[in-house]
Amino acid sequence: IYISFSSGCAIIRPPRDGGIRYRGLTQEQVLPVDYEIEYICRGNRVIVGPKVRKCLPDGTWTDLNQRSKKKLYIGALFPMSGGWPGGQACLPSAQMALDLVNKRTDILPDYELELIYYESMCDPGEATKLLYDLLYTEPIKIVLMPGCSSVSTLVAEAARMWNLIVLSYGSSSPALSNRQRFPTFFRTHPSATLHNPTRVQLFQKWKWTKIATIQQTTEVFTSTLDDLEQRVKEAGIEISVRQSFLTDPAVAVKNLKRQDARIIVGLFYETEARKVFCEVYKEKLYGKKYVWFLIGWYADNWFKIKDPSINCTVEQMTEAVEGHVTTEIVMLNPETVRGASNLTSQEFLAQLMSKLGGKNPEETGGFQEAPLAYDAVWALALALNKTVGPLKAKGRRLEDFNYNNKDITAEIYRALNTSSFEGVSGHVVFDAQGSRMAWTLIEQLQGGSYKKIGYFDMTKGNLSWYGNDRWIGSDPPADQTVVIQKFRYLSQKLFVSVSVFAGLGILMGIVCLTFNIYNSNVRYIQNSQPYLNNMTAVGCMMALAAVFPLGIDGLHVRNSQFPVVCQFRLWLLGLGFSLAYGSMFTKIWWVHTVFTKKDEKKDKRKHLEPWKLYATVGVLLVIDILSLMIWQIVDPLHITVEKFTKEAPKGDVDELIEPLLQHCSSEKMNTWLGVVYGYKGLLLLLGIFLAYETKSVSTEKINDHRAVGMAIYNVSVLCMITAPVTMILSSKQDASFAFASLAIIFSVYITLVVLFVPKMRRLITRGEWQSDQQETMKTGSSTNNNDEEKSRQLERDTSPTARSTATAATPADCSSSTSEPGGTGRKCKRGHGKLKGGRKTSYLDSRPTIFPISAQQTALFVSFVSDTCCDSWEVINRRLENLVLIASFDASPYLKTTHALNHFNVQMSNPQLILTRKIVDE
Repeated sequence: IYISFSSGCAIIRPPRDGGIRYRGLTQEQVLPVDYEIEYICRGNRVIVGPKVRKCLPDGTWTDLNQRSKKKLYIGALFPMSGGWPGGQACLPSAQMALDLVNKRTDILPDYELELIYYESMCDPGEATKLLYDLLYTEPIKIVLMPGCSSVSTLVAEAARMWNLIVLSYGSSSPALSNRQRFPTFFRTHPSATLHNPTRVQLFQKWKWTKIATIQQTTEVFTSTLDDLEQRVKEAGIEISVRQSFLTDPAVAVKNLKRQDARIIVGLFYETEARKVFCEVYKEKLYGKKYVWFLIGWYADNWFKIKDPSINCTVEQMTEAVEGHVTTEIVMLNPETVRGASNLTSQEFLAQLMSKLGGKNPEETGGFQEAPLAYDAVWALALALNKTVGPLKAKGRRLEDFNYNNKDITAEIYRALNTSSFEGVSGHVVFDAQGSRMAWTLIEQLQGGSYKKIGYFDMTKGNLSWYGNDRWIGSDPPADQTVVIQKFRYLSQKLFVSVSVFAGLGILMGIVCLTFNIYNSNVRYIQNSQPYLNNMTAVGCMMALAAVFPLGIDGLHVRNSQFPVVCQFRLWLLGLGFSLAYGSMFTKIWWVHTVFTKKDEKKDKRKHLEPWKLYATVGVLLVIDILSLMIWQIVDPLHITVEKFTKEAPKGDVDELIEPLLQHCSSEKMNTWLGVVYGYKGLLLLLGIFLAYETKSVSTEKINDHRAVGMAIYNVSVLCMITAPVTMILSSKQDASFAFASLAIIFSVYITLVVLFVPKMRRLITRGEWQSDQQETMKTGSSTNNNDEEKSRQLERDTSPTARSTATAATPADCSSSTSEPGGTGRKCKRGHGKLKGGRKTSYLDSRPTIFPISAQQTALFVSFVSDTCCDSWEVINRRLENLVLIASFDASPYLKTTHALNHFNVQMSNPQLILTRKIVDE
């Protein structure tokens, strides 16, 4: 007897006295209210039945002829709150799937799936208690379905002890892909590591090679980040900053700001995401310079939800999150395909919205993961359906499952592992670790809402790009502050200016060299050792030529040619110094050697041999050539680049300028410079010493040694100042070049002016080159007669009578002094003589005795005066004694001035003698 009402099915309980009860039923323990059992009692007490039928949602009963279904129970944990409240949408979705599966006659026709679930709050501690209740409370569960990763980790690790299959719908932790630790675990939610290939693909697309990460300290995010680190390393991308936090992200965000993080991957749950971006707003770690990569399974309005744990407004949060990119597993099939459930993805969403009762999807936790929960139930149903046949062949049934039965568990595992069907979330298939393989959706928050900008298929490595990505700036930001390397080059105005002076100096050197060569037969030029002066001029020109390669840098030549320029610098400076300074040093050295020895050794050195001078210069030159060759062979010069502190350009640009400067250097540059500077420095110091020692020496063999000494003073001082200063200023290209080049120019100009200009002036004003050259043409011999020959000629021409007369005319106030044999020497104290009566008088008041002289003697005197202008006073004294023209006092001090003959009472009737006075005056 059946009574049906429009409001539903009327349940007719079996009569209490009508036969026996169905097994397991008591008065207190009956079937659910939507079932009934029909008993048919016969007169012979034969019971036909029972027949079980079910009340359908439309108010009708199932056919009485339908066989009763055996129940299979699924134990589930749904997080309705906590870090990820995914159960809010996933539970209705799973119930929808169960209803459809139980209606299907082609899937588990003899079984009915029933869901027993608890709320886990996504808390492993709470899940532990609930798992105990599921396992130790009837009925037996054939499969467990946990939610978030932390809970799934606990359940999957324990399930192996009860031979239970675990199928998760919302766990993304990469740690769950460990088959040794979780041997019975499957999940329809892909592993979080599935985001990483997509992230790497995007990094490469936007040409980022440096990223930063910030994570919540949980296993799911730690293992995801470990996998990301491995993948970016293989792709040549660097994780420059890695920060983590437990509950408060403030310090971690500040560290990201301090370390100039630009491309930041954030791994944390939704509640912590709000905390992070509140701190991001405070630290201004957002805008056109920054890109954040977040997990895509947050609610679409997660940043607008009021959260008492943060003190930022919705507007501030919206500003901070603008432009961030999410990578999200494709959880809803983008194609209109009817899969195993005979629903398209859009039809599924419509039914889900109806079941949610019109709740806002953006405010419903787990709405995006709902298709995964739906397909998880279908994957389980299809796998269980696949096990019915193999188990029947073994004499087993699904309802025989218990926690000690490994055979049924193995069959279920085998069926799930080979699952492959089209679901509302896409194609469902599991990899060897039990993780879902799926596409990745790439979205960007634009104007407060998420926009799809592409898909990535990891199995094929194919990136489908829509090209609608939008940035606050015109282009994707740089992964770090763009450092523009900019070479510092020498100021071209300075280079041109200095080059002009160097060129004029070279022209001046050519003039001086030409002058010296042209007048090499002039006696005055011959007495200055013209060949050494020629070397000096050539060396000066080589030193000036070194100014040009000193100013050549990467602006003028390629990097491959720069070492050649370095070689030119080194060789021109080295050889130029050796020729210029070496020739001057040789002069001063030999003057010191010849004229500062003791008297008994002077005669041995009267005849100066020019080849020794040239040999000395040659030795200095060979030393330089050998040292430079060894340097270039052992440790050749090459380019080195000096980097300076980065500079911020003007304007609001995300750039820094890193100045670079090219140098000529070698591996042991300081050692080589120490050797060269030490050797050259000793030569300079020795040159200064010799110039000082010979400042009062006068010789006609090297008649310009005082000018050489002056040049040595100037060159030495400039070199000893320039060498250390240029090393200090090596990082300042303009100052270093200006100091070094101007030191070279001044040294060369001073040397050329001091050595050659007086010679030019003398020859031009006196016209000596004409008379000497004419005399040379007439006589056919050189006029370079040395003073010893003149002295011997004078001794032959001077009569003994004149000598004796001169001796007798010696004033009484001068004392006699020992003289050489054959002559009388008189010597008075320099500056004053003593007359009778004790009155001291100056020799300016003295009057010498006048002697008549012959024309021949006058000519010798003229020769004497004209040749003694550059001789030492010692030589002059000896000549005066030989001439015996002035015997009243030692006249040598007065010859130092152009007015010397004004202090002599000499008769001017002889024209030869008048000429002599003019010469001395001039």
